[in-house]
Amino acid sequence: MKASLHHPLQAADVIQWDHHCDVAVVGFGAAGACAALEAARAGASVTLFEMAGGSGGASALSGGEIYIGGGSDAQTAAGFSDSAEALETYLQMAGGPDADADKCALYARNSLDHYQWLKDQGVPYKGTYVPGKVIEPTTDDTLIWSGSELAWPFREQAAPAPRGHVIQHEGWGGGRKLVDILEARTVEAGVDVQCNARVTALIMDGRAVAGLVVRQDGQERCIRATRGVILCTGGFCMNEDMLRRYAPHAAKLNDPIGVNDNGSGIEMGMAAGGDAIHLDEFFSTCPWIMPDSLAQGVFVNVAGNRFIGEDAYHGRVSRTMLDQPGGHVYLLVDNATFAQPLDIARIEIAAVGESWEEVEAELGMEPETLSATMRVYNRNAAQGRDPLFHRGPEFMTPLVEAPFAALKLDFSTSYFSFFTLGGLNTAPTGEVLDRGGIPVPGLYAAGRASCGLPRWGHGYSSGMSLADCTFFGRQAGLSAARNEPADAVSNRSIDVVSAE
Repeated sequence: MKASLHHPLQAADVIQWDHHCDVAVVGFGAAGACAALEAARAGASVTLFEMAGGSGGASALSGGEIYIGGGSDAQTAAGFSDSAEALETYLQMAGGPDADADKCALYARNSLDHYQWLKDQGVPYKGTYVPGKVIEPTTDDTLIWSGSELAWPFREQAAPAPRGHVIQHEGWGGGRKLVDILEARTVEAGVDVQCNARVTALIMDGRAVAGLVVRQDGQERCIRATRGVILCTGGFCMNEDMLRRYAPHAAKLNDPIGVNDNGSGIEMGMAAGGDAIHLDEFFSTCPWIMPDSLAQGVFVNVAGNRFIGEDAYHGRVSRTMLDQPGGHVYLLVDNATFAQPLDIARIEIAAVGESWEEVEAELGMEPETLSATMRVYNRNAAQGRDPLFHRGPEFMTPLVEAPFAALKLDFSTSYFSFFTLGGLNTAPTGEVLDRGGIPVPGLYAAGRASCGLPRWGHGYSSGMSLADCTFFGRQAGLSAARNEPADAVSNRSIDVVSAE
């Protein structure tokens, strides 16, 4: 049987090892860069394989925001108190019903050290704070509220603090700058970077991962990795077959955030015996809170019912939208709160009326559905309370100034960006675990190829993916570098062909 993503090549069938290294890293986003960097600094010879022409991945498409807490300089300067305990509690809540307690605790205890490590690599932070609900600052400021810290139920258990730390960068898209900095450090550390190199299969020696099959320059080459292989290949938001099979709710969306996020690393890891978990989970958002006044609106489903406290993080609200019946939801606003949504959001005005009853009728809803919802909401908003969904009083604005409007957010046509959160089950060390919780020898994973801190779409916060992939990418690199070299197949090595 020909080796593939789903069928590893057996070491006994390798005729010639074309290249040797201690650690092979697959993928040159932030996770792969951090894994390669730490492995090289720990003394391992590292070769990094990237299928594209250079570094990037989904990390380079991000805002460059990393979730940091526990009392950073930016938090302290802005007058916020935070602790590792509060950060850990929030991470556990945000991780959902199967949060990884060990990873949450490890990251919370080391968050500030990781922040300093990023600075030591040359990642710049201005240290200033931006108040309000911000998707991503267009200024070069640092600190923002990037999750549901102030929203119920999170605020009840974890002392709120802003924890989104954004790289100093003018405009959106600071992730590219972050990856460029990590790339420079990786090259300086002596990592052998091989681009335009597609990894097509793992090589196994018994239960252990022994290397990779790489297609490069039209030829397949066998790569021996004596200490380990680290999969940093991203998620599977670009793989329609995997979406339909594992995350059908995400499959109805049309704006994936990724470049080569085709699930290849996850599939290779599963073929090697690794367990993949929470593959149904994904992050999604429609940037409805821009302009800011729309954050005072009310969301209802096609039955005219509210379904969440609208002050939560936009990703939590958007992900909950997708659980609603029908193919769309409505954002209700009045004359005082209406503003034209951003063009990127692709949100249309579905109905306008001089009363909520008129809006209800124009939408074709049953009488006393939407209008009843708004009577209850406005009555409670006038008192600054929300007994149904616990929205914060600062966001409880009565919508009473005519005309009234319903904005339609359609799951198939509006801009619902998304990426997957499920992946290979890993220990905090980055070791890939099998279904029995036992490490697959020689196999590691980080970033969205693994299931890390962010694993529940309803609890995701901006900055968690970059926090997870940079921190646990580092752990995977260190673990692989310290792994005892496997010599079971080393005596089979014949002619070594230079990687050049």
